Amino acid sequence: MFRPILRWLDERLDLDGILAPFRHKTVPTHKLTYWYFFGGITLFLFIIQVLTGILLLLYYRPGASEAFESVQYIMTRVQFGWLIRSIHSWAANLMIFTAFAHMFSVLFLKAYRKPRELTWVTGMVLLFLVMGFGFSGYLLPWNKLAFFATTVGTQMAGEIPIIGHPIMIFLRGGPQVTGATLTRFFGFHVAVLPGLVVVLISIHLFLVQRQGMSVPPKVEAKWAANPALCREMKFFPNFLLRELMAWYVAIGTLGALAALFPWNLGVKADPFASAPAGIKPEWYFLFMYQTLKLIPAKVWIVDGEVLGIVGCALIALFWLLLPFFESDRLARTKAWITGLGIFALAYVIGMTAYGYLAK
Repeated sequence: MFRPILRWLDERLDLDGILAPFRHKTVPTHKLTYWYFFGGITLFLFIIQVLTGILLLLYYRPGASEAFESVQYIMTRVQFGWLIRSIHSWAANLMIFTAFAHMFSVLFLKAYRKPRELTWVTGMVLLFLVMGFGFSGYLLPWNKLAFFATTVGTQMAGEIPIIGHPIMIFLRGGPQVTGATLTRFFGFHVAVLPGLVVVLISIHLFLVQRQGMSVPPKVEAKWAANPALCREMKFFPNFLLRELMAWYVAIGTLGALAALFPWNLGVKADPFASAPAGIKPEWYFLFMYQTLKLIPAKVWIVDGEVLGIVGCALIALFWLLLPFFESDRLARTKAWITGLGIFALAYVIGMTAYGYLAK
């Protein structure tokens, strides 16, 4: 039925020429191939975020006097509005989780090695932007918890030496968290960050397409010693169908979470009220927040919070440039980076758990 339409499009767009690279593209097949799916799942969840975000935009009003009521209206009056908002919120958390899982899988599989350094760098910048999505979107319902969490988060940015105060003013739109902050975060969340993410995703996918899928060093050495062991599958349709099954699992998990554990709206923000006791950031910032709490108020002559924030920024920069610290000549460098990755994963999990258990 669709063959005449496809033929008409092919004559004008050369569909065969466009799809040819995907038909010839192959994916290495080994016992760790399933880790490749996390990148695609993260992309799929981003698409879910965009689609549900567009639906929410039809009713959401970004103003201090209207934001909370508009979200409340979505959840109580709009048909299936509560489900769409719950899917949007859960998808945001799952997207950040799968982005972290993808990052650590790339690290442990050594997929950042030459010539894929730029693929790692673009992926890390995407991870930072995804966390920015979480931070900016958290304030939009304008509830009490989000208001004070944003106040604390922007105040922490203000502690950075020299540039901290201008950054805080830029983020807040003034000295305090107000309706101007909400409008500014709304602009970041629906325009600035999506635009940057789309550009970087395009670059990231281009680099992956250009360089192909990485093979772990041990598997690579085994295949080099015995080429008969080398296994590959076609990207289209073999790997793509497996990726679609992974997306099916992701949307099933997302739907179950959204239906069984609907996202709560909370109480409307009151700038004149006192901060709730035991306020904590979202889980993906909790390990950093808990680390800052453990640093003494003064370390020699330096303020402890300033030291912690600068230290986190330097660690993030080091992590961004990690591939450039590995040398092909020094085996100890590779072992050291793997050990660092194991320590980082254990630290993030441990401090996050500690943050939830601590009072």
